[in-house]
Formats: sequence, structure tokens, C-alpha cells
Amino acid sequence: MTLDRRETTDQQTLTGVRRIGMMTTVANGTSAPNKTGEPPAEPAIPQHHVETTDRDFRSLGLNAEILEVLAGIGFEHPTPIQADVIPDAIAGKDLIGLAETGSGKTAAFVLPIVQRLGRGKGVRALVVCPTREIALQTKAFLDVFRKSPLQVTSACLIGGVKIGPQFDQLRRDPDVLVVTPGRLLDHTERGTVSLRNVEELVLDEADHMLDLGFMPQVRRIVTQVPSKRHTMLFSATMPPPIERLAQRYMDDPLRIDLAPRGAASGIEHRLYLVDEKDKKSCALALLDSVPGSTLVFTKRRSDAEWLCRVLERGRHSVARIHSDRSQKHRVAALESFRAGRHRILVATNIAARGIDVQGIEHILNYDLPDTAEDYIHRAGRTARGAAEGVVSSIGTWLDKPIVRQIELALGHPLPRSEVEGVTPYREMRSLNERRRRSPLRR
Repeated sequence: MTLDRRETTDQQTLTGVRRIGMMTTVANGTSAPNKTGEPPAEPAIPQHHVETTDRDFRSLGLNAEILEVLAGIGFEHPTPIQADVIPDAIAGKDLIGLAETGSGKTAAFVLPIVQRLGRGKGVRALVVCPTREIALQTKAFLDVFRKSPLQVTSACLIGGVKIGPQFDQLRRDPDVLVVTPGRLLDHTERGTVSLRNVEELVLDEADHMLDLGFMPQVRRIVTQVPSKRHTMLFSATMPPPIERLAQRYMDDPLRIDLAPRGAASGIEHRLYLVDEKDKKSCALALLDSVPGSTLVFTKRRSDAEWLCRVLERGRHSVARIHSDRSQKHRVAALESFRAGRHRILVATNIAARGIDVQGIEHILNYDLPDTAEDYIHRAGRTARGAAEGVVSSIGTWLDKPIVRQIELALGHPLPRSEVEGVTPYREMRSLNERRRRSPLRR
């Protein structure tokens, strides 16, 4: 049985939108591998504005050493997901946390893990992430505690980088492993990692792992971890396969639901319906006409590469991330976009969740996503807190079914828009709509 504690932010006492203080540097401040053999790390823990409660971290049951670290990095009040998760996680209850990216859920599971591990040796906690970027961000937060009197150590095992330096990390007997599924299984098959002493298991962005086809690997990993353990699962949505995963591998989990219902209120949605042959010219016209920091989503790597080349020729400041790019280049692209050195970031679906960049003003869906939930998650990259943002989507007649799904999820039609120089696609009204509008039916 799954206990359900449904909470929404309007039921929380919020102190408004505050800046959650973060460390400004991590590791050696560069995206290149360092001399200790650690993987390339992002040079900063992302900073962003999020809603916080009026509680303090002391009231959540955290020990004095952790409270000292939090004070040192500027954490004053927990976010809603942190306030709800941390006390039950410290108590050792299995739990499911439903919350959007940027809600503070990394701290919600890292802080209880650090407290529950205490002093020890060897791998006793495992955090499984869908992408390298999410894994690196989690590792960056854990590194704060390595440098503290707590001296909790961690290793990051991700694909896209050489496996050799990871052997060096593992020889130092880290307390926590932060991994992507495929690379972890590479290590377990080689015998370089043992999960037999894992006490704490976190499955982060579980629905995104489902989207990326990682469920078979996740199930293999869970079966290698002791059945007597503490398990936390975090997800933005709860599709049936994730429900089944929780039922099979979790012990009577508490469910904490802070997932937003629909897109943020500060978003202006725009739908540009065009013929297939006009999609590229429509995208270029929008990027020329809509100012501000822009995240562009494409389905295909080839389209991401094409769009970048065209924008660079047009003297746009643009970076790109997709699975064919090396980890070093992906981290560098994200950091340059986050720092404002590039106005435009072109990405395949890999960046839809888990990549937390402050101040994005415009989302451009060059290709509409496959589900309404993915549309909402993409839209969630903008209009954080009290900010406003624009989500522009380019569609063709083939996209009409997903457009209807998105409109149902939002609770209103997507406003149709036009861009100068591109002929719009004219929709045919349905037979029922024509009958409702016919004067003969009045």
C-alpha cells in the first residue's frame, strides 16, 4: 500500500521567492578532468529563485554538523519539498517525492543520506540519475560535505567519459555513488563496484529514466542492492511503469505530491502552425524576433546541428547539447549558457528535465514533444517564481493530436500566432464546430 500525503504549495506557509544561497565554485572550477581522475564537474552549483517555507532546517531534525554546512552555503529556509521529505527520510521511511525540476529535491535526499550514513567506509549510498548532467549536479552538492568536518565522500560514474579515472575514484572507497544506469552496470560487470553494502538508494527523475528506456537497467541495479535498505524515488509524474516499480521494490512508501498541476501562470504560450517545409524559416524568424535567453528543443541531433550552424552564420551566440557531444563539450555548453556567454542553447530532449538554468526567458519547441507532460516540463524551464516567460511551439498538421492533448492539460487552447515572412497553416474546423457556428442551427 502507498500512503498518500498530497500537499500543494498553497497549503504551505511560504515566505515568498527567495534566493537559495549556493556555493559559487565546485572542485577546481573547470569542466576538464582534474589530476585526481574525477570526472568533469560543472564549475558551479546552479543558483536560482525558488519558493521557501517559513520553517528553518533545525526543525527538520538535521544534526548540528549539517546545519553548520547549510549556514555556510546560505541555506536559510527549506523549500516545500525539502520541508516535507527530510523529516520522514531521516526517520528511514521509504518515500515517493513528486516535484518539478528546480524545487530543491536534490537537497531533500542528499541531506538525509549524509545524516543517516554517519561514519563508515565503503559504498553505502547509491543515487541513480537519468543523465550525466543531473549526476554531475548531484555530485557537486555532495562535494560540499566532503570539504566539511563530515567528510562524506562520493564518486560519479557516468558514461561519455573515460572509465579509467573512475577506477581511481573507486579505489578511495567513496561513501556515495552518483551514477547513470549504463555506466554503473559496466562497473558491476567488471567487478569494480559492489552494491552489497548499500543502505540508501535514490532513484532520481524516475519518469525521465523511463522516457530514455532505462527501466530494464534500473531493475537490474535494484536487484543487486540489499532488500533491506532505505529507498527514495523522485519523479515529476507517476506513469504506470513507475507505479509498478515502486510497488515491487519499495516498502509501504509515503507519497509526497508537490507536482504542479499544469504550467506556471507567468508563461505566455504561442503556437505557430506552418507547413513542414516552413519550420526552419519559422524557427529562424522567431529567434531573430524574440529577445532574451532562449532554450530550443529539437527531436533530432541533425536538426540541432543544422540550427546551430545557421545561427552561427547569422552571428547569433549559440551553444548546443545532444548525445553525440562529449561530456566535456556538453558541460561547457551548459555553463556558457548559464553564465550568459551564449544567448541560445539548442538541445535535444536530454535537457528537458534536470537541467536547472536561471533566467531563461524563451522556450522554443522546434519539434513538439510526444506527450503533454513533456510540454509542461519543457515550459517549466522558464517563468520560475514570479518571473515571466514565453513558450513558442512550431507545429504542422501532423501535430494536431498532441496539440489537443497539450490544450487539455493546460485547460485552455494554445493561442495561434504568426511570424512575419512565414505563411501560416490554416486549420480546418471540425464538423461539430462548423455545426455549432452555423446560423441554420440557431
